[in-house]
Order: sequence, then C-alpha cells, then structure tokens
Amino acid sequence: VVLKIIKHYQEEGQGNEVVQGVLLGLVVDDRLEITNCFPFPQHTEDDADFDEVQYQMEMMRSLRHVNIDHLHVGWYQSTYYGSFVTRALLDSQFSYQHAIEESVVLIYDPIKTAQGSLSLKAYRLTPKLMEVCKEKDFSPEALKKANIAYENMFEEVPIVIKNSYLINVMLWELEKKSAVADRHELLSLASSNHLGKSLQLLMDRVDEMSQDIVKYNTYLRNVSKQQQQKHQYQQRRQQENMQRQSRGEAPLPEEDINKLFKPPQPPPRMESLLIAGQINTYCQNIKEFNAQNLGKLFMAQALQDYNN
Repeated sequence: VVLKIIKHYQEEGQGNEVVQGVLLGLVVDDRLEITNCFPFPQHTEDDADFDEVQYQMEMMRSLRHVNIDHLHVGWYQSTYYGSFVTRALLDSQFSYQHAIEESVVLIYDPIKTAQGSLSLKAYRLTPKLMEVCKEKDFSPEALKKANIAYENMFEEVPIVIKNSYLINVMLWELEKKSAVADRHELLSLASSNHLGKSLQLLMDRVDEMSQDIVKYNTYLRNVSKQQQQKHQYQQRRQQENMQRQSRGEAPLPEEDINKLFKPPQPPPRMESLLIAGQINTYCQNIKEFNAQNLGKLFMAQALQDYNN
C-alpha cells in the first residue's frame, strides 16, 4: 500500500498538487489492517459526468470478484509542506468516520520522504470533534461547551508497516543499485529552500489568523454597541411609561426587544481552529527539520574525522 501511494504521487503529483485515493482492508481485534488501495483518477472540467462514488463502487466490486480485500476503511492524501489541516480534510474524514467508524486518513509527505525518511501518518477525528460536526454548530459557545481546541481535534494512530519477503528483496536490490554519491546527498545541509517555503507558509497562516481575530473583535464591538442601544431603548420606554402613568394613560404594549435588536451573527470558529492547527503543524515541521540538519551536521563531521 505504501509503495502504491508513493507511486501514485510520483506519477500524478506535481508541485503542490494533491493526490488522493481509497484505503481497503479489514478490522482484526483492535487493529485496522490496510491491505490494498487504489487512487482517485485525475479528471478535468470536461469530465463533468464523472461520478466518483460510482467509480469507487465499481473498483471495490471488481476487487471482490478476484477475492482481494475490498472493505472501505479510509482514504489517503499527499501533502505539500504539511498543508493538510484544512476544512476539506475535516469534512471528508467526518463523512468517512461517520459512515465507517474505524476509518482513518493516511497523510503522505513526499518532501520529507525525499530527504531520506518515510513520512506517513494516520489521523482520525476525536470523539469530541465528531459530536460537534454532527450538530454542525461551530459557534464560539458550542466549541467552548465541547472544550474543543486545535490540540484535541485530531488523534494520531500509530502505524506499523509490514512488508512481504518479495518487497524486502526488491528494496535491498534498489539499495544496492543506488549510487554512493546519492546516499551522501542525504547529509547535505542545503536547506534554505525548504526552510524558506515552510516559513512563508507559516507567515501566510499567521496573517489569516490575524484577519480572523480582527473579525472576531469587530463582532465583540458590535455586540457591545447593541447592548448599549438596547439599554438606552429600555430606559426611554420606562420613562415614557412613567409619564403616561402620571397622565392616567395605559402603558405602552410590551415588545419583543430581540426582534427590534437582532443579535449579530458570531463568526464561525472552526476555521480559526484549523488555522491554529496548521500553524502548529508548520512549527513542528520546522522544528523537526532543524533537528535533522543538526544530526546531519554531526554525521558530516564524524565522516570527515573518519576520512582524516
């Protein structure tokens, strides 16, 4: 499955283009065994009649006919510099997890993998976030009541990769054929492009968070302003009723003040949580990258001492 995901990205993923596919397998005791996968086909605007659901059903039906695991257990997606914490991923994973409780999403990072270590992580939505998504209420009050923060939106599931003997033999053959110079390139400290791109994406998300904070502060000011208007209106009504009462007239009829002063709609907070989660992911990537470079520096120094 891992090799198929990598092959899918190498064939169809260029630059920041994301590739996706379906995970197939079965549940054994407390484990989810992912034994097969197939990609979502790339289609353009001209393929308006293409039905992804029908395509998936036909693929699983064909696999069942040849006695291959065909149960739907999740999906996979590549990521561009760790930019996967999005509303689209949240909605897709909720749909999968709501229909099939054991579903996971595998996130494959080709940029990290190209630097010498396979980057593949499995995520699920936490039970708290699943309840909030079912209610579809992303207001500040609902998220506060559910105690949802970006730290407890997703839960990472440990992954154990098992290869067949034939796959192990193929990997050993590939390692023997790889040039020594290519291996030494893994110790290269030329990381300015990767680090610069990560920092640029981080700054973009911080700008989005700043704009979201401005919207929320504007909402708070509007709420405060409306409260003052309601208070002034109530005071005028009370004074007018007192004057009418002194003249022996009936008081003014009661009015629904909420209809006169409709409360402003609070901005949805889910986007802010996703942005905060993405910022946290970028920071972790930069931290890991700097740690890798430090390790490369020590290794390069050790090789130089050995050669001397």
